[in-house]
Amino acid sequence: MIFVSTGGTPARSGADTAQDFLHHGIRAIELSGGAAAPGLEASLVALRDEATFQVHNYFPPPSDPFVLNLASADREVHARSMAHVRTAIRWASSVGQGVYSFHAGFRINPDVRELGRPIAKHPLRPRAEALSAFGDAVLILSAEARREGVRLLVENNVVSAANLATFGEDPLLLSRPGEMAAFMSQMPTDVGLLLDVAHLKVSATSLGFDAVAAHALVLPWIRAYHLSDNDGLTDSNGAVTTDSWFWGVIDPGLDYYSLEVYGVSTAELARQQAFTAARLAAAPVSHKMIS
Repeated sequence: MIFVSTGGTPARSGADTAQDFLHHGIRAIELSGGAAAPGLEASLVALRDEATFQVHNYFPPPSDPFVLNLASADREVHARSMAHVRTAIRWASSVGQGVYSFHAGFRINPDVRELGRPIAKHPLRPRAEALSAFGDAVLILSAEARREGVRLLVENNVVSAANLATFGEDPLLLSRPGEMAAFMSQMPTDVGLLLDVAHLKVSATSLGFDAVAAHALVLPWIRAYHLSDNDGLTDSNGAVTTDSWFWGVIDPGLDYYSLEVYGVSTAELARQQAFTAARLAAAPVSHKMIS
C-alpha cells in the first residue's frame, strides 16, 4: 500500500490533513508530525472506515515539543523519548495498522528549533555508547510493542556535508549502510528497517558510498520505504520522477511505502501516489535473504 505522509503540513493537525487527503482521494495516510490538537485520537479513529493509517515517528505530536532521541545521554530527553514511543505504540494499535516507525537516534541533543535547519555544534556522545543506548531502548520497546501486537521499524538517518563540516564526523546513527546492517542483525526478527531512499541518497553523497550497493546490503531487513527525491546534497522532500535513482532496485513486494513529498498541492500528492503505484506494479520482485 502506498501511503502519503502528513509531514508536509506541520501547522495542521493530522486529522485536518487526513480530511483534506480524503477529499482528494488519498485514503492511505501516514501520520507524521503536525500540530497537536484536542481529541485527535478520537477524530482519527472516527475516520478508520474511510482511511488506512500508519503512525510514524513524532506522532502523536506532543503539546510540549522536544527532539525525539532514543540514543540521548540526557536522562530527561531519553525518558521523554521512551514515553513518546510507548504512546505511539498504543496509537499504532488503536488508529493505525499495528506498525510504528521511528528515526534512529542521534549522538547529539539538538534543540527542537534546529530541526529542518543547519544544526549548531553540540557535544558528541561516543558512537559505540550511543549505539548501545539506542539498541537497548529498541530491545525494551520492541518487547513491549510485541505484547501490544505492534511491530517496530527503524528509519535510517540522513547526514549531509554540512553536518560533517560542523562536527568533523557523523553525528547521527544508522546513516551508514554497514552500521545499519550490523545494528539490524542484532535486533529481533520482528524489528525491521524503514529505508528512506532520499536519506540514503544524501548520505551516500556526503559519506562517499554507493546508494545502490548500500540498498543491496540492507535489503534483507527492509520492511518499508519512505520515497522522495533530492539533489543528493539536501533532504528536500522533492517529488519522485521517472529518473529517481531507486526504481531499479526497490523491492515492490512490500505492503508499506510512504511518499514524503512536501511543498506541493494535495492534488499533486494524489498524482504522485498514482505514479508510484504504476512504477511499483511494473517492477520485478526482489528476493530477500531474511523473511
